[in-house]
Amino acid sequence: MSNYLILTEKPSASANFVKALGGKTGIFNDFNYKITNLRGHVMTLKDPEEMVEESLKKQYKSWLVKHLPWRLDDFSWERTYIRQRNLRTGKIESTKKLVDELKKEAKNGYDAIVIATDTDPSGEGELLAWEALDAINWRGKVFRANFMDESAHGIKTAMMNLRDVSDKHQDGEYIKGESRNRWDFASMQLTRIATTAAKKQGFKVVAREGRLKSVIVWQIYAQLEAIKQYVKKPYFEVKFKDSAGHVFGRVTPEGDVISWRFENQADAQKDLAQYHDSAVVNEKHQTRTQAPGKLLDLAGLAAILAPKGFSSKEVLSTYQKMYEAQVVSYPRTEDKTVTPEQFNELLLKVDQIAQVVHVDTKLLTHRQPRTTHVKPKGAHGANRPGENIPVSLASLTKYGPSAQAIYDILAKNYLAMLAEDYVYDHVTAELQDYSTFKTAFNVPIQLNFKAIYDSQRAVTVEDEDEAELTGQVGPIAQPYMYEGANKKPQAPTTKWIMAFLEKHNVGTGATRVSTLSEMARGTKSMIKETRGKLTLTETGNVSAVMVKDTWIASPKITKRLFEMMNEVGRFDMTMPELLDSVTKVVTHDMPIMLNNAEQLETLLGQPKPAPKRQVTEKITGIFKGEEITFAKEWSGHVFTDDELAQLLNGAEISFPAKSKRGKAYTATGKLAKQTFKGRTFYGFKLNPRTNK
Repeated sequence: MSNYLILTEKPSASANFVKALGGKTGIFNDFNYKITNLRGHVMTLKDPEEMVEESLKKQYKSWLVKHLPWRLDDFSWERTYIRQRNLRTGKIESTKKLVDELKKEAKNGYDAIVIATDTDPSGEGELLAWEALDAINWRGKVFRANFMDESAHGIKTAMMNLRDVSDKHQDGEYIKGESRNRWDFASMQLTRIATTAAKKQGFKVVAREGRLKSVIVWQIYAQLEAIKQYVKKPYFEVKFKDSAGHVFGRVTPEGDVISWRFENQADAQKDLAQYHDSAVVNEKHQTRTQAPGKLLDLAGLAAILAPKGFSSKEVLSTYQKMYEAQVVSYPRTEDKTVTPEQFNELLLKVDQIAQVVHVDTKLLTHRQPRTTHVKPKGAHGANRPGENIPVSLASLTKYGPSAQAIYDILAKNYLAMLAEDYVYDHVTAELQDYSTFKTAFNVPIQLNFKAIYDSQRAVTVEDEDEAELTGQVGPIAQPYMYEGANKKPQAPTTKWIMAFLEKHNVGTGATRVSTLSEMARGTKSMIKETRGKLTLTETGNVSAVMVKDTWIASPKITKRLFEMMNEVGRFDMTMPELLDSVTKVVTHDMPIMLNNAEQLETLLGQPKPAPKRQVTEKITGIFKGEEITFAKEWSGHVFTDDELAQLLNGAEISFPAKSKRGKAYTATGKLAKQTFKGRTFYGFKLNPRTNK
């Protein structure tokens, strides 16, 4: 009997595999297994200067544009362990320990390692697994378990259909993931160009430029500029209105001069004098239907939730936790439909789901698969409720602030597919004496799916809601003076940018959400997302100006790059051919960026002065027979001469202090040799037992 080591992506996935297969070790489908896990990526590409021969190291370390574009053939594309600060302990941790543990485990006589990382559309799951296998120098067989979700059924099905991927160069998902990873790495040249050029103009920011970031930041900047430059231009024209409030107007031709629209109100009044009341004729009623909107992806979900105060980061984080608990489906799907099997599995639970989100099951009469929503081809399926149905919405709060809203919208959107089409009366009419004046409106007959959820309306970018008019038209309409104005550009919002990216087919729903989340994170953020409204930070403004007229900020070019990466995964394009496009983009964009930098101060004003760094007074003295220098102040407390003497003598001292949260406590400690970010220094060290 064969022995397999099952390699999952993270501890939560490992726990789901343990539940599905019946234990951390055991027998399944005629093989022995043991389950272990990574913690996401455990390896990363080395810095550019560390992947080239000695004579080129100085050149590739430099940020000077004279050394760009890079020759990508110079790189060895070697990886190293990931070192990052633990946010809880503050210590720098390395993934070396995790890799060493995997290497030790792999020596226990396994016939194969099973890659059981996420089946990610970008190839990310495949890549991070192979990074680990290469790091431990695994030379045995490798199988791939492609699971659609982490349900027991999904995991067991995947483990019964293992695919041999021992030759990673024939594994399309790995090739896609690796090519994308190398492309993004090589695109740091654009960040170096933009940052260096901006700093020469006094803007000391890191202008991060990338495939999706640049498109997003430029669109937001351009929209904000359009709003700044907007000048309201009123116009006046004649319209008619009947007693029920229906407005009759003329169809506005695109691009033509409108002879009956006036800038001057007096001229419009003269035109109004030519019209009289008119009878309403040719009233027509047509019964029409509208099918339920498409299933939501993660971008659509984030766009709907943003105005409720939930950021992209929050939605992404909470959704992931809900997925790991199998309350919702796989987040990073590209699918907009579900397969017949997925439809039938969830069909058994729709009444239970409806009860949780308070939907009347009497509306769920269309329980046959709709061809618009259910298709035979697919992978993870569209975002939808998972196999574990919560007892109530309130029970979901443990997953995060947005959990209830996520499930409520996702469930109602899915249930709407099981309701009948919306039925309405489409009414048209015109004026007897002025036939060019027409009206059209809809009167609901049966709400059906709209009584549950209307995803199309939810994701549509609207400036204002249109009033729904009901009743019959006429019989008489009267002329009146209508005052309008040129349309003001819409303020950039999460919904607005998601709609733009969807329209231009740039990125997947999950990629859009994760990128927006990353752009709004940390002290070097590019954007601010406040209840769905988007603004730019100084870094974002600089990054936007730098990419004006560049390829990297072009939706068309970015869409093509995503397509090319998929082609690499299908072996329709080679990785070198894809990477050659990086060089072409850098070559094209570099002179444009350098020219854009010259416009920074004109467009953004003078750069903000760097905050003055407070210089702490230093004290020099003899400590343990050695002359040392240390800070005279610690956390706002200035040491007295007596305290300084005690510290230099190695004594422990105490004094009143306040924690970062403002809580008063007694600080107790002594002088000690310490290390911070690899730098050794002497200073006051707080007793670890101090109670803050």
